[in-house]
Amino acid sequence: MRLNKIRCSVLLLLFVFSGSLPASTTNVRGDVTDDAAGPAARTVAPLELIDDRGRGVRLNHFANRIVSLSPNITELVFSAGAGSKLVGASRYSDYPEEAKTVQEIGDASGLDFERILALKPDLVIAWRSGNSAADIGKLEKLGLPVFAAEAVRLEDIPRLLRATGKLAGTSWLAESAARAYEEELQQIKHRYDTHHKISVFHLIWDQPLMTTNANHMASDIINICGGVNMFASAPSLTQAVSEEDLLVADPDAIISSTSLEPAETGLRSRSQRFSQMSAVRNNHIFFVHPDLINRQTVRTLVAAKTVCAQLESVRSGREKEPTRPVPGTG
Repeated sequence: MRLNKIRCSVLLLLFVFSGSLPASTTNVRGDVTDDAAGPAARTVAPLELIDDRGRGVRLNHFANRIVSLSPNITELVFSAGAGSKLVGASRYSDYPEEAKTVQEIGDASGLDFERILALKPDLVIAWRSGNSAADIGKLEKLGLPVFAAEAVRLEDIPRLLRATGKLAGTSWLAESAARAYEEELQQIKHRYDTHHKISVFHLIWDQPLMTTNANHMASDIINICGGVNMFASAPSLTQAVSEEDLLVADPDAIISSTSLEPAETGLRSRSQRFSQMSAVRNNHIFFVHPDLINRQTVRTLVAAKTVCAQLESVRSGREKEPTRPVPGTG
């Protein structure tokens, strides 16, 4: 008799606890719902975060209708588990595949403000350096909260993932993605941090020749692979470079993101003029897809691995040649 009472008590407790738990914390698209943060987190309102302009962005609740103003922001929102909350995204938001189904709202050269308002977003996420201050200001004057994000270093990606997760109420999945990214980044750094330096020219446009300075994430990728961005000190984020300056720099390698084929960079067409440049002479002209090396997303680690492998091939070739100092490392 006593044993039966114990059994009944145990069954009653199991029933009570099972009824008090949420049925699920994720939806069919793999996005974490607000419930994933737990009952205590749901009561935290309003929410305020400082964006990358140094401004406070205040929400009265987790964002449920998000508009992204650039493809890299769109990717970050999906990576943070909030893709199902995107109601609008900029043109060229093509990754992941689901991003192609989100309603288009223009791009950095021209936003469709009427369409954005019609979508009734409770949060707009902008790209600080990619969207004009005027456009961001106009959205704010229209009463929309705008969080401006900018990743300069590879370490900024997990920070933005966590911020997006907090704003959208998907912190659990955002934290998981951030930690996985950080672990992989540390592995890459540990593997290449003691390797010989390779001078690099990052080509982003051919007519005219254009490159990036130290404030561009591509420069950070080059650095962790043991490379040296030859134009890191350029005054602009993207900088035009004369043929004479490039000849003087004489990089060991050229990383191009201008076309699908390295032979189409235009440097080949200047073969006679550039024939004595180390990168051209040794055929060390490489291609990395612009979506990987120029977009500030989780996929920058794919670009990092690609660049590191390319620079390793340059080192292998240099082992057979007399070493020469890399400008800017002494």
